Amino acid sequence: MKRRVFVGRTPWSAGDPLVAFLKPPAFCGKRDEGVPSGPGGPPHRLLRLASLLLLAALSAPAATFYVTISGLGGEPDYDQRFKGWANDIDSSLKKAGGDSNVITMIAPTREQIRARFEAIARDAKPSDALVVMLIGHGTYDGVEYKFNIPGPDIGGLELAALLDKVPTNRQLVMNATSCSGASIEFLRKPNRVVIAATKTGNEKNATVFARFWAEALRDPSADIDKNESVSALEAFHYAQKKTKEFFDTQKRLATEHSVLEDTGKGSGVATTGNGPDPETGEGKLASTFALVRLGANAAAAKDPAKKALLDQKEQIETAIDELKYQKAGMAAADYKKQLTRLLLELSRIQAEIDK
Repeated sequence: MKRRVFVGRTPWSAGDPLVAFLKPPAFCGKRDEGVPSGPGGPPHRLLRLASLLLLAALSAPAATFYVTISGLGGEPDYDQRFKGWANDIDSSLKKAGGDSNVITMIAPTREQIRARFEAIARDAKPSDALVVMLIGHGTYDGVEYKFNIPGPDIGGLELAALLDKVPTNRQLVMNATSCSGASIEFLRKPNRVVIAATKTGNEKNATVFARFWAEALRDPSADIDKNESVSALEAFHYAQKKTKEFFDTQKRLATEHSVLEDTGKGSGVATTGNGPDPETGEGKLASTFALVRLGANAAAAKDPAKKALLDQKEQIETAIDELKYQKAGMAAADYKKQLTRLLLELSRIQAEIDK
């Protein structure tokens, strides 16, 4: 009996039927015969979209630079807490494998932070990705946000300037400090995901968001779509939910409300559920930003022979999510045709990985 292979759902595809194949198919390379015009626009535009999506799928990022910075605690309890969360993240990232550069800095000075980002800017390529995670205390005086470190603090404007010098096309900043919501106006930029533990600069109490963010990187339950990869959006929703449960269990009024901004122009929203915010589109980029791999994907990432295939698989999944975002403006037949092409290629690559 032939084995049936099902391509799983992503958060964007929960309402779509699973597509079955009797066997892992060969690459779908047949030239298009044309499709009729419909509400999705002229056929050449739709076919160009499919071609661009497939091209993006085959152009996987070369490496990811992870920079986790634990700031000044001010007292032993906070010093230990911040350091512990940073080391927890460091451990999860290193276990995930793949072509990544994991850097963890415990209570660095301003000059050390500058030097580290300057080094990354020299080494990184546009096809790479950058993930920056800030853990500790922050302050906001109504004008400037600052991250507390030994010696002179580093401000949001300077942090943004350091990030801008890194040529990576995809960036993620997770700021888990108090007052972190005030940093969004400095850090937001197209193709950059910004996550803050607080919704404004006026939430000044020490936060616990980083604790649960660290958990999300090693807890399989954070992987909502079960593709063995935790996206930035999945990690955000996991930490957001756990933070709320923490305050509810403690019977305390919540002093932090995490938000996400990835359009480059918003102030951050507390998007909930499994997907991007349907009204603002916030979370769309974060949903396609693979943060850490789990299970079989982590094992494949450590195998040089399979690493390139895994990168292609993740990029095709991103292309599928992008296509689903365009679904409402497309003719049903056009959408189905393009989705099928991508799913066929995804199935082929998965079969190669599973060998």
